[in-house]
Amino acid sequence: MLQPTTSPPEGLLDRAALCIATLGPVGRMPKAPGTWGSAAALLLAPWVFNPLPLPWRLGVLALILVLGTWAAARAEVLLGQEDPGCVVVDELLGQWTAFAPFHLATGLTGGASSWNATTPLELLVLFGLFRLFDILKPWPIRAVERGVPGGLGVMLDDLVAGLLAAAVFLPIRLFL
Repeated sequence: MLQPTTSPPEGLLDRAALCIATLGPVGRMPKAPGTWGSAAALLLAPWVFNPLPLPWRLGVLALILVLGTWAAARAEVLLGQEDPGCVVVDELLGQWTAFAPFHLATGLTGGASSWNATTPLELLVLFGLFRLFDILKPWPIRAVERGVPGGLGVMLDDLVAGLLAAAVFLPIRLFL
């Protein structure tokens, strides 16, 4: 069991870790912080993430995984809990990973046409699928959550949930 620190985070690195882990104020929103984190990711994506070329998006996902792993691990120690609910950087990674069908289509066409052609309904379906998998944690998500300790486990289960949401979305998209 993790033991909380005896004092609130005072150092710059501790404050940075908590800010990254909670996406600033997002993880402190009342009720369902994971849903708020996913909603923030969905709202930020068209301006911050999706305009980037595919290699840059993959780099951003890798950076979120690395920084998020560190921040989530540090937040667990500072807050004295495993996978604290206020840690929502994993939702950012998972939700943006769920956009994989659009990333791949954009990479294949060399532009942002696939993302620009995305409908609000498609985004809501992807949002819903990711949240469903993140909450229910079917195999292999639960296995990753239980089998990988610390900050990496916090991040990887949402990464897998995002990949599953993307895979399930592909055939659904044909009917939207």
